[in-house]
Amino acid sequence: MAHERTARLNASPPLFENRFLDFFSRIHPAVPALIFVPVIAGMVVLAARDGQGAGEILLLGLGGLALWTLSEYWLHRKFFHWEPDNAFGRRMHFIIHGVHHDHPNDKLRLVMPPGASIPLAAAFFGLFWLILGTPTVYGVFAGLILGYLVYDYTHYYVHHFVPRSEFGRKLREQHMRHHFQDHRYGFGVSSPLWDVVFGTLPRRRAAAAEREPEV
Repeated sequence: MAHERTARLNASPPLFENRFLDFFSRIHPAVPALIFVPVIAGMVVLAARDGQGAGEILLLGLGGLALWTLSEYWLHRKFFHWEPDNAFGRRMHFIIHGVHHDHPNDKLRLVMPPGASIPLAAAFFGLFWLILGTPTVYGVFAGLILGYLVYDYTHYYVHHFVPRSEFGRKLREQHMRHHFQDHRYGFGVSSPLWDVVFGTLPRRRAAAAEREPEV
């Protein structure tokens, strides 16, 4: 039974009948860094070109990083776990996130595929550009993308390794409780901050049974 359970958790079933589409549903964990580290560097170069100093770029980047932690929380809670009550909606939920909960140790479905991450990044950049304008958008967006990479690789790490630091072990425990105890809790992956703020921090079963998550 233990062997069967391990095999199921590690499995990588096809998401699409079309082999071409299914190929792009899996991604090597190095790909996000290959795509987005140059984007971060480019944002810093553009900010410096337009007259911003290192201190200003750093502060804007920290602001973008903070915005990512909140975005990560709400995307996970309200989008990844949104399951419309119809066949098409359930199918889309499974493709977007359900397959990860069914097979959480699939090594090629632990970081976001470019087909999702690139349009999402473009949408964030467009929104920030409209609100902040240039050159402010460059530093904020660089921080946001850095936060996204931290999220992706934290997610990969906690599924395949046991952290040695106390903070790392807490992150892993929180995420495992999200998967195997109650998926209504523990939406932060790279940070528990917003789970604390919104009352969705996972607890041990006895404590968790006494409360419902806030809406």
